[in-house]
Amino acid sequence: MRFKHAEPGEWVIQGLSYQLDDGYCTLRWSWPPGLQAVYIHRTMDDGFGQPAGDSQPGGMRLYTRDEYKANNGYRDRIDGIGQITYTVYALSSEDGEMALIRQEDEANRIRFSTGKAKLVYSIREKSRWLQPYKTIEIQVTAEVPVPKEALCYVKKQGAYPVNKEDGILYPFVTDFAAGRNDLPAIEVGKNDYVRLFFTDGKKYGQRYELVYR
Repeated sequence: MRFKHAEPGEWVIQGLSYQLDDGYCTLRWSWPPGLQAVYIHRTMDDGFGQPAGDSQPGGMRLYTRDEYKANNGYRDRIDGIGQITYTVYALSSEDGEMALIRQEDEANRIRFSTGKAKLVYSIREKSRWLQPYKTIEIQVTAEVPVPKEALCYVKKQGAYPVNKEDGILYPFVTDFAAGRNDLPAIEVGKNDYVRLFFTDGKKYGQRYELVYR
């Protein structure tokens, strides 16, 4: 089986939409006249990598027009938290050779978030009398594994930073596992204060909820 670009007058998928309900997703779309089957591909981006733009047939599911009518759409179980992408390819047959139609307008592709994973962090300070430094202990509890690139900590003198630009930014060097993560202690000035932030609020704020406790 191969891919081919959609040409004028060829079958294309339009009106692709989704509905989430109790751990399931239902996809619906408009079938062009004469099309009897599609291939559906799903990718899940958990934050450790972006889904590929093109999909390989081995990971797809054949779905017929009769199945669609019987189920009032395509129903799929959602078993993770992150960005999920579905692509519905019209199935074409020319001279007995099957081909999946790739649409440049991407009307056959839909991407959405399945929910936000909670990241709860706490900061404990330890200082000694007459010492110019204090020790900072950071603990992060994550519902799912989180890549180190998602978070950073910011140090500011005299007050707590209010965003990642409000002080000196430091990256993390290891990924965060699901569950409790006790990070190596860091030493800062006695008048320094630390908070955690997303490195990219627009990107990672769609996947995670960062809570300070």
